[in-house]
Amino acid sequence: MPFRDVLDITVEGGKGGDGALSFLRLKYMPKGGPDGGHGGAGGSVYLRAIDDVSSLDRLVPRRRYKASTGQQGEGRNRSGPGGEDLELEVPVGTTAVDLDSGELVADLIAVGQTVLVAQGGEGGRGNASFASARRQAPRFAEYGTPGERRRLRLELMTIADVGLVGYPNAGKSSLLAALSNARPVIADYPFTTLSPNLGVVERDMERFTIADIPGIIEDAHLGKGLGLDFLRHISRTRLLVFVLDIASDPVATLDALRRELQSFDPGMLERPALLALNKTDLAAPAEVAEAERALSAAGLPVVSVSALEGTGLPDLIEALFAVLPARPEAVGREAPERRVEVRPLEVARDASGEGWVVRGSEIEALIERFDASNAEAVNYLQRYFKTYGIDRLLKRAGARDGEDVRIADAVFEYFSEAREEGTPDPEA
Repeated sequence: MPFRDVLDITVEGGKGGDGALSFLRLKYMPKGGPDGGHGGAGGSVYLRAIDDVSSLDRLVPRRRYKASTGQQGEGRNRSGPGGEDLELEVPVGTTAVDLDSGELVADLIAVGQTVLVAQGGEGGRGNASFASARRQAPRFAEYGTPGERRRLRLELMTIADVGLVGYPNAGKSSLLAALSNARPVIADYPFTTLSPNLGVVERDMERFTIADIPGIIEDAHLGKGLGLDFLRHISRTRLLVFVLDIASDPVATLDALRRELQSFDPGMLERPALLALNKTDLAAPAEVAEAERALSAAGLPVVSVSALEGTGLPDLIEALFAVLPARPEAVGREAPERRVEVRPLEVARDASGEGWVVRGSEIEALIERFDASNAEAVNYLQRYFKTYGIDRLLKRAGARDGEDVRIADAVFEYFSEAREEGTPDPEA
């Protein structure tokens, strides 16, 4: 399976269960009161970070995920069970962005960190909740609400202490294998590494993680080669190691690599760094000394090594531990507070010019929770029409008795004077 570090998915919370319409029926109580229970809440969708920096495709194989639906309420005031939450495992270092709003949803920087990404719907109330002194036997209940639906872009940004940066075929994979317990694919041609590889370097009781970043080429920040796809993987590292092939003009290579990093993120060049002059087994001692002298002008520590023969590796390990800054407390980017769009109430003529349309987030959400063909449910909604001022707005707009008024998917008949309770005029 090819490595994938950017993935678009759709997540959806489960619908809430509907409230129950039920009346108590016992042997000696044939006409008991309403006893419909509430529907269960729908399950929610979460992202959870695990210690597995592998392809997102492997951990998240599908493109659509929906949590379970809450169950309907039952008689005798029994609430329906809630739907099960759905937890998607993603590699630690994954960020999630809402594709519609562009807002950050999650930045998972610690193993076990869990973030809610799609809220489940609310369960509906059973008919027992609508009983009152005037409405002793309500024959309606409330629907559950749909779960939240979001389109997310998952982007993996590898978390490692040290990042190996270099051109293709510079020997990064060989160096990673020689320094750590990693076993990357190694071959003598460019772009052997098509995904970041992680290893662990240990010394006594100390250790750090090291990542081999796929080869960067000139103008990688513009999308050439593989660099643009994987430059993000060094954005969280504490130390950069420029791996330079002694046979490929290491000074010019270093300058080019630094330009690419600066073009991608100028802050990267402010991080601690050192130079690993690799493949010294292919050069004479005088050539190695001359290359070390030329590279020292960059003001960074230079360590000459041969990953193939293992020479210089102990010195490189000591240098890495010496230069590596202390690990700061992991701090991820804060996701902004969720903003819920609330559309204000408005009244307008419909397309035919013979009826009216009422729009508004709150009133539409309320209407959708009831059966608009149920006379008792519509009668219950009448007080909300007054509370929201819909009657007043319609009258001010010039509505006449008998005209249709559409709210969401329901159609009602308008009358300027409030009817007595129990005589609504609904149409669905």
